[in-house]
Amino acid sequence: MTFNARCTRLVLFVSTSLFFSLSLAGCHKTEIVAPDTLVIGIESGPRLLDPRLYTDAASSRIGDLLFNGLVQRDDDFSIQPDLAESWETPSPARYVFHLRPDIYFHDGQKLTSKDILASINFVLDPANKSPWRSSYLMIDSITTPDDTTIIFDLKKPSAPFLGFLTMGITPAETDKDMAISPIGTGPFKFVDYKTEERVTLVRNESYFDGRAKLEGVIFKIIPDETVRVLSLEKGAVHLIMNPITPNILPRFKDNPNLKVISKLGTNYSYLGFNLKDPLTGKLEVRKAVAHAIDRRGIIKYILKGLAEPATGPLSPASKFYEGGARKYDYDPAKARKILDDAGFKDPDGDGPKVRFTLKYSTSQNELRKRIAEVFQFQLGKVGIGLDIRSYEWGTFYSHIKKGNFQIFSLTWVGIVDPDILYYIFNSSSAPPDGANRGGYKNERVDELTELGRVTFGEERKVVYSKIQRIIADDLPYVSLWHSVNVVVMDKRVEGFVVAPDENLKSLKDVVLTPDVKQ
Repeated sequence: MTFNARCTRLVLFVSTSLFFSLSLAGCHKTEIVAPDTLVIGIESGPRLLDPRLYTDAASSRIGDLLFNGLVQRDDDFSIQPDLAESWETPSPARYVFHLRPDIYFHDGQKLTSKDILASINFVLDPANKSPWRSSYLMIDSITTPDDTTIIFDLKKPSAPFLGFLTMGITPAETDKDMAISPIGTGPFKFVDYKTEERVTLVRNESYFDGRAKLEGVIFKIIPDETVRVLSLEKGAVHLIMNPITPNILPRFKDNPNLKVISKLGTNYSYLGFNLKDPLTGKLEVRKAVAHAIDRRGIIKYILKGLAEPATGPLSPASKFYEGGARKYDYDPAKARKILDDAGFKDPDGDGPKVRFTLKYSTSQNELRKRIAEVFQFQLGKVGIGLDIRSYEWGTFYSHIKKGNFQIFSLTWVGIVDPDILYYIFNSSSAPPDGANRGGYKNERVDELTELGRVTFGEERKVVYSKIQRIIADDLPYVSLWHSVNVVVMDKRVEGFVVAPDENLKSLKDVVLTPDVKQ
């Protein structure tokens, strides 16, 4: 059976199953919420809500509404003021920030420079095991001459430094555990988190940048996509966003009470490898995997065109994108030859036996499991077995952070600066200080990712072009695609903007109009 035919049959089966499940689920009752409270359906709950510690997408999205950084990024990723009203750089390694006056935390405390200092010192303390610690190691000293001024002196000039200051700020003095009872300065305040059920936020009436139009936001945790879809159609939730199975989109577009918006994003999906493993540590194996996967076929038949093939973590939307990096086109014959030449002979030609089997870790998300099955089929065509192991999200993510995998797939969400390449690939960036989870080591990449941090202007682009070329040659990741962000919402929702990095900051200006009966 051809890949196209197999995928078509798979899609028809999934679509039919989903329709049947939705029909059975139609008896579920719609919950009543306050009129001006927006309910968002999400796949999984936040792991923790402390901006100094979180790395998962759910925590980050909710954190967008709870916290502010010294600065923030605009939709074009340029740096704009946030808690800081202004700043100057009297020398390349000195930054002087002036805070906005009269900003208050959700508990009533007034924000001062001491809170900025305490938040960053928390990250820098190795005992706290912050995943962002390496991002601040360029700081030599921090001084607070008064309550509205904070001065950073760096060990050397740092190109990504301003971007790191988007991290949410927490109060210096509090008896609350920020991971479960977060206190920020954002447009919404934390009410409670009923684990794996919902996160409830209410409007911050004294928000310094103008109060939100919504009274509150509820993040309803619905792991099953079938139930999320039904909840949206029945009015139990007002909005859902990535991940959305592409096959369901026509159903949404035909619904007069819903609207669908999309925008090419910066999310990057990839296959990661344990480079300490006897099999996946071999470049030939990774190259064979890269040539065995038909990305364009998956994008066309499974993702319904809602992605673009990727050659590395940085998308063509970034000014730092390197279009000349090595590409691995779909070529099963080439994959088989690479394996043959590396000594991994096919024991029975086109027979059922495999050269070797790889353990593939993924989450229980239905789309990811379906894509895993396609990977299994495609790798099987070149004689590589794939043992698919799907886990509940928390367990899966814990395994990945601990290096407990052979091969896995994940998506980097919201890539906005090329310094992400340091965080992922520098050999010193191993967990918990970074995300080099596969144990990748290349001295030249270490040198260049360090150099990129102290290089500005067009020269910085040259540095990151070199890094992307080396990464594409070494293949610590097999690049898959950059996603198109998709949001489906009740047509009463007005003012929501799909951000390239999936942030939810536009919720501050969202309104629910009353012209459609629930």
